[in-house]
Amino acid sequence: MGVDYYNILKVNRNASEEDLKKAYRRLAMIWHPDKNPSGKREAEAKFKQISEAYDVLSDPQKRQIYDLYGEEALKSGQFPPQQPRGGTYTPNRTSHLNPSFRNAEDIYAEMFDGSEGNSGGRGGRGGVRDGFFRSTTGHFGNSSSTARKAEAVENLLPCSLEELYKGTKKKMKISRSIVDPSGKPRTVEEILTIEIKPGWKKGTKITFPEKGNQEPGVIPADLIFVVDEKPHAVYTRDGNDLVVNQEISLLDALAGMTLELTTLDGRNLMIPLTEIVKPGNEVVVPNEGMPISKEPRKKGNLKVKFDVNYPSRLTAEQKSELRRVLGGSS
Repeated sequence: MGVDYYNILKVNRNASEEDLKKAYRRLAMIWHPDKNPSGKREAEAKFKQISEAYDVLSDPQKRQIYDLYGEEALKSGQFPPQQPRGGTYTPNRTSHLNPSFRNAEDIYAEMFDGSEGNSGGRGGRGGVRDGFFRSTTGHFGNSSSTARKAEAVENLLPCSLEELYKGTKKKMKISRSIVDPSGKPRTVEEILTIEIKPGWKKGTKITFPEKGNQEPGVIPADLIFVVDEKPHAVYTRDGNDLVVNQEISLLDALAGMTLELTTLDGRNLMIPLTEIVKPGNEVVVPNEGMPISKEPRKKGNLKVKFDVNYPSRLTAEQKSELRRVLGGSS
């Protein structure tokens, strides 16, 4: 197909008119030659490409010919005269079409209304100098290079186990550098809302596309927040399970007790211990672990691991009493 207009604008093949406008505005602001004085030749070539791609894809007739027959057929005006299968546009039987192409400065001025894109106070041309890119033949150059994207920026997002259990929304204030319409860098602040889903694990990534710093000729980096788990005073997470290390007295281990825990969503959980608890024993409480993010109605298990606290010393009377009570046990 030759030049890939969709790739140049960074849109998919089903892009709407609004998608095309947004893509053009973003790339035009990055690659406008007046904003790239140190790399004007590269910027001019790239700006031509962006303008050509938008001119073709925003025109239904040109776009259909391009989709069916490619860039070379569109520019030459020569393509099969028959009705293409599945197509709706039928060129005339001469098999020649000479489409006109708008020049880059007119597209730029139209898209920015002579104000937002004005980079030099030169009137309604948005800072594009007189005579710049006035070709109407459509031959805007053959460079297929695309803008370099800055490397993603990652930040840790500390979350408590309670937040990861119930889910929450976090507001993050960021400060970043952008390039204003005149080409000058300035710092702006923005509030990002991050929705934490119940059951998310450490390492989960939330991406905000192109929220990094702007630089001329470079697509801003993606801003990525990486979930990190804060230590908890009672619970430790093991995948979808929660683990509690519980120390109990020898008396409770032998005679039984009811263990009371406060869950991560604030409920009182009562766990009766009716059997003798030996050191290293584990009690599993089903469905009292962490929510499973891909199956919201399901949860992991709660595992209580016991350590028996033996007395440091016993009196002779206590030892005698223990022998009397336990002497017959096996």
